[in-house]
Amino acid sequence: MSSEDSPEQGPGRTPGPAAGGTPSTPEPPRPDTPGASGQPKSAGTPVPPGPPPVPEAPAPGPEEPSGPQVTGRQRLAAGLWPPRVTRAQLIVALLLFVLGLGLAIQVRSTSDNSALRGARQEDLVRILDELDSRTKRLEDEKTRLEGQRTELETSSNQAAEARKQTLEKERQLGILAGTVAAQGPGITLTITDAKKAVEADKLLDTIQELRAAGAEAIQVNDVRVVADTYFSDADGGIEIDGHRATAPYVFKVIGKPQDLEPALNIPGGVVQTLEKEQATATVVRSDKIVVDALRPAKRPDYARSSSR
Repeated sequence: MSSEDSPEQGPGRTPGPAAGGTPSTPEPPRPDTPGASGQPKSAGTPVPPGPPPVPEAPAPGPEEPSGPQVTGRQRLAAGLWPPRVTRAQLIVALLLFVLGLGLAIQVRSTSDNSALRGARQEDLVRILDELDSRTKRLEDEKTRLEGQRTELETSSNQAAEARKQTLEKERQLGILAGTVAAQGPGITLTITDAKKAVEADKLLDTIQELRAAGAEAIQVNDVRVVADTYFSDADGGIEIDGHRATAPYVFKVIGKPQDLEPALNIPGGVVQTLEKEQATATVVRSDKIVVDALRPAKRPDYARSSSR
């Protein structure tokens, strides 16, 4: 039986051309026709899902250095130094520095002017009493001078009154110049220097402190202290106006004992300073001190009185 006489075609086979005819061109498959595999798609049948997507591998980054790891403290130090400062920050820092320097100088000067801040209450009271005594002494001197002026202006015999005041002034100037002896209440200061550690400047400071406290006549050992007295260091002792003086140094001072003794015993005063030099200072009050060391009266070479 030939192919032309077969009533059916086998599945998947294309009918051949008729005898003596033209071959036919196959049509493309339609959506409702069998696919490329030749299997028909039935309506309502779900398409099975495909395989899950495979994640792509990350791109290789730069390799990390194989050296030692940097700690947080090293990173902080690297961020702080070298400093990155702007011009405005420099100006502010300069202003703060100037302000701090001014405050420090002010505090330092205040501390220097408050040397007695740490003194005891009784020492402060003693210093105040000494200042009151000095003030009273100056007021008395002012009152005395005003009284002399009044006597000269109101005296019937002005010439006699002038001579009287001139003699009194001469006696006072003689005491100050050391040309006449003097006596009166005062103190005796004895400085014992066994190790010979006391120098000339310490004795000069003592003289200045006594004068500031109101001393009217001073004698050190056998030398009268006057306005031009000087102290200098010498081998094994001290020279006073060229005269050799050795320890113990005895100061005979005429003045008000209630003013002289506290002036030597104030905190940081003469007595404490000498004790730091490992010397001993003893102060004794007395109702009668005799200053009998005299200085020769010298006529000045160039200075002359300008009064007429």
